[in-house]
Amino acid sequence: MMKMITAVIKPFKLDDVREALSGIGVQGITVSEVKGFGRQKGHTELYRGAEYVVDFLPKIRLEIAVEDTAVERTIEVLIKAAATGKIGDGKIFVHNLEQVIRIRTGESGPDAL
Repeated sequence: MMKMITAVIKPFKLDDVREALSGIGVQGITVSEVKGFGRQKGHTELYRGAEYVVDFLPKIRLEIAVEDTAVERTIEVLIKAAATGKIGDGKIFVHNLEQVIRIRTGESGPDAL
């Protein structure tokens, strides 16, 4: 079986995370620039003398498809590389991945990863 790991991290941690994942043999990730908030609830900024609340903070969303045997190691590496110890470090979600197909070759399942 396979899993899809979705991680939402702080943008400045992307290079550290990419290098760490590469170091354990993760061959591909999809990266999206997203906005969101959790317990952080955004923050207040001052613009032209007026204070306003920024509800959504910039984040990076990573999608990583791995075989079941690589899930725990991938999560460990993600946590170590993405953590700052401050609020807003992000979340990791693990989903079952039913099928993967490589468009170029038609390979499917773990061979397509």
